[in-house]
Amino acid sequence: MLEIKNLTKTFGDKKAVDDLTLSINSGEIYAFIGHNGAGKTTTIKCVAGILGFDSGEILVDGVSVKQNPLECKKKLAYIPDNPDLYDFMSGIKYLNFVADIFSIPKKEREERIAKYADMLSLTSDLAQPVASYSHGMKQKLAIISALIHTPKLMLLDEPFVGLDPQAAHTLKQLMRELCDAGSAIFFSTHVLEVAEKLCDKVAIIRGGKLVVSGSMDEVKGDESLEDVFLELVNEDV
Repeated sequence: MLEIKNLTKTFGDKKAVDDLTLSINSGEIYAFIGHNGAGKTTTIKCVAGILGFDSGEILVDGVSVKQNPLECKKKLAYIPDNPDLYDFMSGIKYLNFVADIFSIPKKEREERIAKYADMLSLTSDLAQPVASYSHGMKQKLAIISALIHTPKLMLLDEPFVGLDPQAAHTLKQLMRELCDAGSAIFFSTHVLEVAEKLCDKVAIIRGGKLVVSGSMDEVKGDESLEDVFLELVNEDV
């Protein structure tokens, strides 16, 4: 579903991502972890088509992000760590705006909005302006907008930040539900306990370079993911 081949992205003299290669299959929840500044957000933005890159290739469901960016964006959804939504819209108008972009029929969008808003306890707030929302409510609205077109690939950057425990639990359910239906999820997180329990595979990045990747069991062995992460990112430091 997602192939990242020899991805390199620089900002001036700094290599934010250095020759990164990863492959994510349909049905997989894939965690992407590393220290602040390791290159996680840059990688995700490159996959989403928000940032260009210097070399390498990114394929979403076999389609090149470089050659067919619009086609790729139709297949994916991206939620940044701090969703930047249209504050002048109400929640429901924003969701209908996103549904219009993806040409979601009226009945389907109504069913999906009702389902996800109910699961995330946002139904009673949809008529309110987004400007009145807390950070957590904006995060919930962004999650619903991302799910509204049933993306084949979902990209999330620190998705649990700002969510209350119930909403975080619901998001984990929704992530697994999406992948069980054949989609794939690639997300960054600092909450390693969640990654360890939720994810099928994991990649650890340090200084823009891939340190290790594989199934969760292969990477952590008999240790916790936190212990393995700390050992790997602190080697030779």
